Amino acid sequence: MILEALVEFLTLGELGGVIVNGLAKSALYVMIASGLTLIFGLMGVLNFAHGSLTMVGAYLGGLLMVVTVTGGTAPLTRLGLFFVAIVVVFALLTVLGGAIETTIIRPLYDRPPIYQILLTFGLTLVIEEVVRIVLGVYDLQPLSDWQAALATKPQFLREPVALGPVSAGWMSLFQILLGTITVVGIWAFLTKTRYGLYIRAGSEDTEMASALGIDVRQVFTVVFALGIGLAGAAGTLLMWDPTWGASVPLAAETLLPAFIVVIVGGLGTFRGTVVAALVVGMADAVTTWWFQNVIEFTGLPELVLFLVLVVTLIVRPQGLFGVEEVGGH
Repeated sequence: MILEALVEFLTLGELGGVIVNGLAKSALYVMIASGLTLIFGLMGVLNFAHGSLTMVGAYLGGLLMVVTVTGGTAPLTRLGLFFVAIVVVFALLTVLGGAIETTIIRPLYDRPPIYQILLTFGLTLVIEEVVRIVLGVYDLQPLSDWQAALATKPQFLREPVALGPVSAGWMSLFQILLGTITVVGIWAFLTKTRYGLYIRAGSEDTEMASALGIDVRQVFTVVFALGIGLAGAAGTLLMWDPTWGASVPLAAETLLPAFIVVIVGGLGTFRGTVVAALVVGMADAVTTWWFQNVIEFTGLPELVLFLVLVVTLIVRPQGLFGVEEVGGH
């Protein structure tokens, strides 16, 4: 039976479908984790509120889509409104991130990391309770996916597409596109702009960057704000994905893979995050195929994530591209 399954798995159609599915998962993982790795890479702040802010982005994106999309809205118009929603949510969460950094994160820079961990964990609890209260006011179920937001997705994104012998979903291709845009955009910002140079200089040597006239505190604020904005943008995309959806549990569901991808890639390295997302996404897709077609098993995604994490920590504890020391104040 296993030999027959292996032969089927290696056929062009099945293997191609697994690769496309793996790339789509990788795109989601890199979008979820990129904001977290930016924040830790420069600031050394382990932001446990990252998942909750991703969840807020999902609800804000869903709200914008529900308000602007009607039953007669054309598919391409819905797609255009979705991109508008991503931009708006990114802007709103960026402003919120800047406010969080300046008001409650900045006073703790000179204290031990446990203060930041407890603070951001407490912030997670506050955000989730506020969201539950708001959802209760509008009679929405906090533990199940927001179906009205899912219903705004264009019909063609729900349908499969044939790429030669490979059958894939338009949604998977759409996720790959957005993930690629995210990676290219962050890479270009960090390597091709003057502010990206400031960020890299601040992450390498804070004191020297300050001595050269760089306002490191302002850089910290911008990086934290952008990291939270990226979390919100990722949440907007997850709002359309039926395996994620806008719900309060989305906070915990996204925080776990975000930290695992960042740790596997190496704390504070964006290149490591991209590679780790590819590794985790492909491992997830391959094992999902096997457990769906050969062996029935539940809880597979979480198991695969932890297995990749454990193997990485045993073989290379600092992560794939980790360095001895990152971030600082």
